[in-house]
Amino acid sequence: MKILLMEDDPVLGDIIAEHLSLHYQTDHAFDSQEAIEFLELNRYDLLIFDINVPGQSGIELLNDLREYHDNTPAIIITAYEDTKHLKESFDAGAHDYIRKPFELEELTLRIEKSKALFNIEQNSIMQISDEIKYSQSERKIYKKDKTIVLKPKEAKILEYFLGHKNRAISNDELIQNIWSYETMPTDATIRSHIRNLRSIIGNHKITTLRSIGYRYE
Repeated sequence: MKILLMEDDPVLGDIIAEHLSLHYQTDHAFDSQEAIEFLELNRYDLLIFDINVPGQSGIELLNDLREYHDNTPAIIITAYEDTKHLKESFDAGAHDYIRKPFELEELTLRIEKSKALFNIEQNSIMQISDEIKYSQSERKIYKKDKTIVLKPKEAKILEYFLGHKNRAISNDELIQNIWSYETMPTDATIRSHIRNLRSIIGNHKITTLRSIGYRYE
């Protein structure tokens, strides 16, 4: 299970990150910009965002991620005690909310509840063909006696195809769901990623639809 923690308090953040690292793969961002940089490079099973951080608040960042169709489960942590921020968190797409101060064991219990609720890791191995499997959590293709680590964007493209089989997917749809507005790719960039995926999983798996886009068979 891979977690992205966003907490700007250096002491509390380090305590939480160290605790989480004992049980899960954990990256720790101190502000929203650093969190975005992590999200550009990695796929996470769970997001844990503090509200008050430099740049965008945890709620604002989560809301932006949901607008880009990132449905990664998210827990909001905060020192606020009012219901206003609770409502804003759920409206932004959080599924759980924990108030400071909290015991680390309580956080672990909430993470394990999230893991069960969203079937995290249970569905992390995906069958590409009889001889090829894909591990979402590791970004790895297992092919006969070979193991291939996919680049972050190629992993996201493959995961999107796997979730939307046998239908036309345009370049615009891929861009909207995989890239942020700061890093819009060219059509040539997308073709390069598709070409690399075909070389790994087979040309027949991804069909080019002229003037439309692609279809994953």
